[in-house]
Amino acid sequence: MGQAYILYGASGHGSVILDILEQEGKDILFFIDDNPNLIIFDQLRVRPSVEALADISIESVSPNYIISIGSNVIRKKIAEETLAKYTFGMGVHPRAIISPKAKIGEGTVVVAGAVINAKSNIGKHVIINTHASVDHDCIIHDYVHIAPNATLCGNVTVGEGAHIGAGATIKQGIYIGAWAIVGAGAVVIKDVPEGATVMGNPAKQKTI
Repeated sequence: MGQAYILYGASGHGSVILDILEQEGKDILFFIDDNPNLIIFDQLRVRPSVEALADISIESVSPNYIISIGSNVIRKKIAEETLAKYTFGMGVHPRAIISPKAKIGEGTVVVAGAVINAKSNIGKHVIINTHASVDHDCIIHDYVHIAPNATLCGNVTVGEGAHIGAGATIKQGIYIGAWAIVGAGAVVIKDVPEGATVMGNPAKQKTI
């Protein structure tokens, strides 16, 4: 048996990660989800909780976990509370392009067609989604989601938990604050404050 994984979350995103791990040649033992009747792809059974694995002999395998949930808030909660004592792996699609000079943290998933260029530093439990591009010297903090076809030019910093929407473009040298939201298709040419939501071209902060 090769390297074994347990995925926390049997969502559509979980199906994507399952596909990535299978293409990497890794073994997937179980999903954990609060709907135990779900069956994902190859008849993989879903367990309702970590505790429900207690009667299954997996200790000798020493499985890695990946949190297969798209919500940044929920990934952080599960990583720091529910699975705090467990070991995390990574999922990197064979068709992703990653510089050997880039760094990627535990629990992070890089989907097909994504590009991560030299000297970029990707944190823990990050999602770099389909065909997203992260250029040189970018810093992506923990629990960020870079959505499909988003483009980060060089020297961009994205704070913890921020969401960069599908097709968004971030100009070089920009800072995106923690837990900010950049709307789909936005073009960001100015720094984004922590917790702000910006959208449009050029991106402007949404006011309530």
